[in-house]
Amino acid sequence: MYEKFFGCLERPFDLSPNPRYLVATAAHREALSTLEYGIASRKGITLLIGEAGSGKTTVIRAALERQPSRVHYVHLHNPALTREEFVEMLARRFNLSEKARGSKAALLLELEELLIERQEAGETTLLVIDEAQSLPTELLEEIRLLANIETNDQKLVSVIMAGQPELSTRLNDPSLRQFKQRVALRCELRPLAPQETLAYVAGRLRAAGGETQVFTREAVGVMHRRSKGIPRTISVIADNALLTAFALGQRLVTAEMVHEVCREFDIGEPRAGERAVYETVASPRLGTPVHATVVAEPSDTRLLAVEDARTSRPLPTTESPERDRPLFSGIFTKRRRFPFFFGRDETHG
Repeated sequence: MYEKFFGCLERPFDLSPNPRYLVATAAHREALSTLEYGIASRKGITLLIGEAGSGKTTVIRAALERQPSRVHYVHLHNPALTREEFVEMLARRFNLSEKARGSKAALLLELEELLIERQEAGETTLLVIDEAQSLPTELLEEIRLLANIETNDQKLVSVIMAGQPELSTRLNDPSLRQFKQRVALRCELRPLAPQETLAYVAGRLRAAGGETQVFTREAVGVMHRRSKGIPRTISVIADNALLTAFALGQRLVTAEMVHEVCREFDIGEPRAGERAVYETVASPRLGTPVHATVVAEPSDTRLLAVEDARTSRPLPTTESPERDRPLFSGIFTKRRRFPFFFGRDETHG
């Protein structure tokens, strides 16, 4: 809707887990390397821990794209299944016979035969489970047994379990000690730091082919504070802020617009001293401008420790006459400071 207005080829803040938009923070690089290693070396069970919206699915898809050999994978998005439903799901996703869909014994026999064939062909089989913190205990046991399918020197199926932090706490339960012992690798995604939020917003705009001078520094500072550094929430705010600016016919997204979006979506709370009063005439989505006046903002809207990417000096405070200067002016003149994306390899199965 607003893509052409801002010079984008596509919407830069879509919520789909597109690996091309993966932000290259230190935590994301570490997680990506761990997942790549776990898949390639068939290490059994790998845990990926992160808050909802931290980018777990995107990192997993990026790791799959970077595999040098063919990877067959089954992605289980909804783990709220009974044991019988889990067996049927695996049989269908692995294209096993009808008999395997109703019998666990038949499933295991056919699956082991299939896994051996793939191993001999130099191919990898992977089971990816999202929302793993919600797995029933009986399914955790089934997954542990699946991860035990192996030859004398190699696992025949790798498992990636992506879940929220409560998964870690749950695995400390003594009843799950056998499962925890099978976890070979573990990585964690943390919320973005202020500098990483800056890189995230700029990188997604650049990946979409759009202008990078779209958000003011203050606008990104507000997005970071309100979202608490969660990438998915940042994307929701940024997408709606762009829509608001488009409706107002403005090519620069300001802190006031971001405050209005956060108020509308009830995202976060302004900090002490950050008081905003909004006089909403009508929704900008209906074509009528929203009049927003920020009465007071905190004095540290400099994105905390973020420095100007071009001059390495602190960003201006709210009292500075440079306050409304576009955020990303010159940010790409030193690209090594913000390695936004990992390179894309050809996609494998």
